[in-house]
Amino acid sequence: MTKKMVFSGYGGQGVLVLGEIVATIAMNKGKEVTWMPSYGPEMRGGTANCSVIVSDRVIGSPIVQADIDVLVAMNVASIFKFLPKVKPGGLVLVNSSIVKEKLDRTDVDILEIDATNIAGNVGSLRVANMVMLAGFLKKTDLFTLEDITAVLKQRFAGARSQELIPLNIKAIEIGLNE
Repeated sequence: MTKKMVFSGYGGQGVLVLGEIVATIAMNKGKEVTWMPSYGPEMRGGTANCSVIVSDRVIGSPIVQADIDVLVAMNVASIFKFLPKVKPGGLVLVNSSIVKEKLDRTDVDILEIDATNIAGNVGSLRVANMVMLAGFLKKTDLFTLEDITAVLKQRFAGARSQELIPLNIKAIEIGLNE
């Protein structure tokens, strides 16, 4: 089993963190994993994406240029850049709060998630990536909510970040119920 994934959006939307969480969960499960970030020089508002490959076998290259199995697209630019590269039968998770266009691919499974608006209702737009993670969890069998919770506790273990754990978990739980 090899899954090629791309997490993409604007800088500041947490797409690199989202990919890192998925990669960490897979590593914790004993899988072979690569995580390759790509971002512009801008801190926020520029484009950002990362490729994650999860496999049972050694991975030859961390670069995902085609045959994407799962695309998580947080903005319109991500759709234009990566949707044509999703393989038939692949999964596309779209932040429908921002991406209003209807996607013209009928050969992929598309899940529209109102992530930014849901995150606002949770109390912070910064957790839109966790709402998208909930959609990823619903549509794939790569991990469980318990796996995510363990990695969040590990990732936000610092004293300054401790308050982010319950907020992120709340965003995921609400996303799972949407």
